[in-house]
Amino acid sequence: MSISKFLCDKTSALSVKRERRKEARPGELLDAALDLFVEKGFTATRAEEVAARAGVSKGTLFLYFQSKEELFKAVIRENISGRFKEWNDEFETFEGTAAEMLGYCMSTWWERVGATRASGITKLMMSEAGNFPDINAFYQQEVIQPGQTLIRRIMQRGIDRGEFRPMDLDYAIYSVIAPMVFLVLSKHSAGTCGDPTLPGNAEKYIAAQVDIILHGLSAPPGSKTAKGKA
Repeated sequence: MSISKFLCDKTSALSVKRERRKEARPGELLDAALDLFVEKGFTATRAEEVAARAGVSKGTLFLYFQSKEELFKAVIRENISGRFKEWNDEFETFEGTAAEMLGYCMSTWWERVGATRASGITKLMMSEAGNFPDINAFYQQEVIQPGQTLIRRIMQRGIDRGEFRPMDLDYAIYSVIAPMVFLVLSKHSAGTCGDPTLPGNAEKYIAAQVDIILHGLSAPPGSKTAKGKA
């Protein structure tokens, strides 16, 4: 191979590498931002830290995201709110019972969000959102409202099919939300909110919560347990 061809091939390879690097930067920035936001919180995370962890300059970061707030919103879209189309599509094609759908919903949320780094956003929002009204409003619109709507659809489906009794869905949805939030807080609080081994036993925990949601705590009328307490 001639020297000129070698240099030409090398230059071409470097050009491709730079192009790939350029294309990868938004994703790298979002990954770095997620790590830092979860580790340090929104307030304490600085834009230059995100850029440094992603291996780019602060100026490069602001080429893609105009502010730290916009970067944070992009992190939420990438890791949580961008999934709602997928989840709603699954709702439309799900063929099981409403009870099975509810269990699938809770387990799938844990697998795709709760068990990942993105679950730290929940704790961050609970601790800091009150200081940032714009971010709080964004999170409500992009995460809270779509999430509640999806849970309501599942429960309404059960009511319409006669599987669930009629109930006030404005409040019943929290019977699903609350145990999942608790599981996330346990994961990110080193056991302060509960058993530190709980996230490792998430499958059993979720199964127990689904059972209680569907059947309550009272023994079925006519059962031996119910008769014994009469």
